[in-house]
Amino acid sequence: MIESLLVANRGEIARRIIRTAKRLGIRAIAVHSEADAGLPFVTEADEAVCVGPANPAQSYRNVEAILAAAKSTGAQAIHPGYGFLSENADFARTVEASGLIWVGPRADAITAMGDKINARNLMAAAGVPVAPGTTDPAADLDAAVAAAAEIGYPVMVKAAAGGGGMGMGVATDETALRTEYDKVRSFAERMFGDGSVLIERYFPRVRHVEVQILGLADGRVVALGERECSVQRRNQKLVEESPSPAVSPELRERFLAAAVRAGEAVGYRNAGTVECLLVPRQRGFEEDGSGSEEFFFLEMNTRLQVEHPVTELVYGVDLVEEQLRVAAGLAPTFDPDALAPRGHAIELRINAEDPKRFLPGPGAIKTWVEPTGEGVRVDSGYIEGNTVTPFYDSLMAKLIVSGATRAEAIERAKAAVAAFELAGPKNNLPFFAELLENEEFLSGDYDTGIVSRMR
Repeated sequence: MIESLLVANRGEIARRIIRTAKRLGIRAIAVHSEADAGLPFVTEADEAVCVGPANPAQSYRNVEAILAAAKSTGAQAIHPGYGFLSENADFARTVEASGLIWVGPRADAITAMGDKINARNLMAAAGVPVAPGTTDPAADLDAAVAAAAEIGYPVMVKAAAGGGGMGMGVATDETALRTEYDKVRSFAERMFGDGSVLIERYFPRVRHVEVQILGLADGRVVALGERECSVQRRNQKLVEESPSPAVSPELRERFLAAAVRAGEAVGYRNAGTVECLLVPRQRGFEEDGSGSEEFFFLEMNTRLQVEHPVTELVYGVDLVEEQLRVAAGLAPTFDPDALAPRGHAIELRINAEDPKRFLPGPGAIKTWVEPTGEGVRVDSGYIEGNTVTPFYDSLMAKLIVSGATRAEAIERAKAAVAAFELAGPKNNLPFFAELLENEEFLSGDYDTGIVSRMR
């Protein structure tokens, strides 16, 4: 097993990785910005190094500073968490070229999946369903208009190099397409340094379902069930649950098989997620969870997901430990041929944002009391007295609940939300209290438009 691990991230995910590392007897090393010096992940690490000012480009994305910290502390491996440098293939290559262990997929897999058009084409060749769309970037507006006419409106206009719900627009006709194409292309050039644009069929009513995969050290790829991620605002997730209430046993088999094929197509190693769109056949789902007509590959996230805890609770594994074991060339702690889910888990992302318009609301934390009890887990990045600054993502904590059934998990979630005492920054706990009483959510028959319908 790895003996020392540098965590190239911050907040709740850094704290969560450090927790597993210390449980395994691995020396945990944190890097932090000047703004984060007082956060729990820094004080809980065995050693911590400041790598720059608050600006992420000068700290958490500062490759030279992070590698210098690894060298000065004698780190053996680097775990990138999610965001920042986690899906940067050049960083992965540099880490390995420096003689360190990269706790993540191989750089060539990151590169292959980093471009949405290339990823679509690879998946189609591997027999993974993809939505109707372009196989090459729409080089100009005329090409985009021609592609949309062939695909059929409405269409989604996407930044090929985008991710995290950014760089997307919907066009219902040619006039809208001309506007969205220029907007997305400009955004992509500014944010990703790549203005390539993909045109794809847009489905007005759709569910967002993803599959957790793990590429093992022996070359096998296994799937650890699916997660429902349809409660979103601005194409970004707020709630995830596993298993999905929309997925029947027959559909689950097809989902998992497709995800494994996706991983095998790029020789995937370590943890990753295959994200898909699930298009319902009709408004109501059958009692057995069927009623879905088709699903399409959306993208592959070549890292650990924010929502990985729901899979951990349903499958009884520690995905960070499994990541470390794969990186060290070790077998998993579980039998890949005997994976079986138990119960239901739901994750709520507690953000520093107002619960109506979801606009950021950072500030000093005056009260922070986490809920406890059976089936309740909190992965937090802050404690009372800390300050949520405006420099980073608004995620403060993840409230994860589990139960023998979905109904039991929901009841525990209601109690946990009510018991979570949080004052200072704006927060979205009131939204979750509302969601957990919403008939559409309670029925399990909801889609990515649920939040907009609530607002």
